[in-house]
Amino acid sequence: MMLGGRCFLLLGAAARPLVPGARAQSSLAQLKQVLEGELEGIRGAGTWKSERVITSKQGPHIQVEGSQGDILNFCANNYLGLSSHPEVIRSGLDALKEYGAGLSSVRFICGTQNIHKDLEEKIACFHQREDAILYASCFDANAGIFEAALTPEDAVLSDELNHASIIDGIRLCKANKYRYKHMDMQDLEAKLQDAQKFRLRMVVTDGAFSMDGDIAPLKEICSLSEKYSAIVFVDECHATGFLGPNGRGTDELLGVMDKVTIINSTLGKALGGAAGGYTTGPKALVDLLRQRSRPYLFSNSLPPAVVGCASKALDLLMESNAIAQSMAAKTARFRSKMAAAGFTISGNNHPICPVMLGDARLASAMADDMLKRGIYVIGFSYPVVPKGKARIRVQISAVHSEEDIDRCVEAFTEVGRKHGALS
Repeated sequence: MMLGGRCFLLLGAAARPLVPGARAQSSLAQLKQVLEGELEGIRGAGTWKSERVITSKQGPHIQVEGSQGDILNFCANNYLGLSSHPEVIRSGLDALKEYGAGLSSVRFICGTQNIHKDLEEKIACFHQREDAILYASCFDANAGIFEAALTPEDAVLSDELNHASIIDGIRLCKANKYRYKHMDMQDLEAKLQDAQKFRLRMVVTDGAFSMDGDIAPLKEICSLSEKYSAIVFVDECHATGFLGPNGRGTDELLGVMDKVTIINSTLGKALGGAAGGYTTGPKALVDLLRQRSRPYLFSNSLPPAVVGCASKALDLLMESNAIAQSMAAKTARFRSKMAAAGFTISGNNHPICPVMLGDARLASAMADDMLKRGIYVIGFSYPVVPKGKARIRVQISAVHSEEDIDRCVEAFTEVGRKHGALS
């Protein structure tokens, strides 16, 4: 109401002036109430995700704030141990000194240096593709490709368990969307048959599925795609650098490098562990992405130090496949010993080894007790994985020793018995 030219809020029989900012404060209070309700729901469901603080460089042995002594790290994506490799670090320092901290710009304005072009050429060579384009992350690469390449005349067919970045990228595009059951080739074929009415068909899959450690049936996918004239896109974030005879990924592992059209992958896991992602494939596609891909056009260039680290990581891989080949035996050792202890390990011969527990609180409590025994692992629960499928995801690295692996299994066995996960 208005009294004497002043605005008042009526609260019961009393009135008070509506001071400037009162409505904003009321809105803020309402927002906080809604947010606290959401947060309390997460806590109540046992799916709260705490962030542990590491006080050392990444590696198989780390220091963790609040924990005493040396901690064995079994949940990093540092598959080849290159994130703290002395040559990788040296290359990053050299690039930092010669090219500066960053470009302060996007690529097409004044953000392209010769080292960016050199790294793109090296990526294309490594994957035996025509060209490559760098992004700030593979999340950006996945966010940028579908909208730029596909139109309402086209169709995209995606595995239901593809990474969140693929799901988000597909949401942004206007193509006709199909989701096929996880690695179900009958369902994929049925949807490919239905999609024949569209101009282009793109089958999209993770090469290795990060939550489950299973590998896409690329031979069958490529065969169906050939039969129905579809393009094959593979996200290789959890395969580049260590799967296949030379670490080129699942397409090399399964012998279909010549049948996969597009690969998206990351520099932030096996290839140095810092940041960055890329698309590699036909030159015409890469040229189009440079013109239309929004994350590329509107994001700063990769920092020189990151480019230097990733470039050296690729050099090491292309000089020798010894690091990549060391993964298989260590992965088999962990999987076989955990199975013998009575645990259920998801996936198939991948260094991602999900210890399936089902209950979110159990996964969280066991992970906390593992840290007390000097083993750094994390419980995964909804919404990262489906409800009822909570797990502790263990990841093996080439720089883990056999003693490290055995110590991890022993700790799991002790903690599993304590919490009733083992009989």
